[in-house]
Amino acid sequence: MLIPYQMLETDTLQRLMEDFVTREGTDNGCDQSLESRVAQLYRQLERGELFIVFHPDSGDTSLARKSSLPREILQELLAGQGD
Repeated sequence: MLIPYQMLETDTLQRLMEDFVTREGTDNGCDQSLESRVAQLYRQLERGELFIVFHPDSGDTSLARKSSLPREILQELLAGQGD
């Protein structure tokens, strides 16, 4: 299930993105500050390149690149934006 980032409270979105960029394996040798990496994620959300995915079975939340999402999910998202 895709969650529009605009639906999250500012603090919740901030914590989600901080959690994501500090997870093991997401550093990739990057020496940018936490704030810089979070800002980069936020810009990707705004541009529609990155999406928040909620997994109802596990209760987990993750971030996914548009290119990694199934076509059906993207079509549903685009159809919902036309409402």
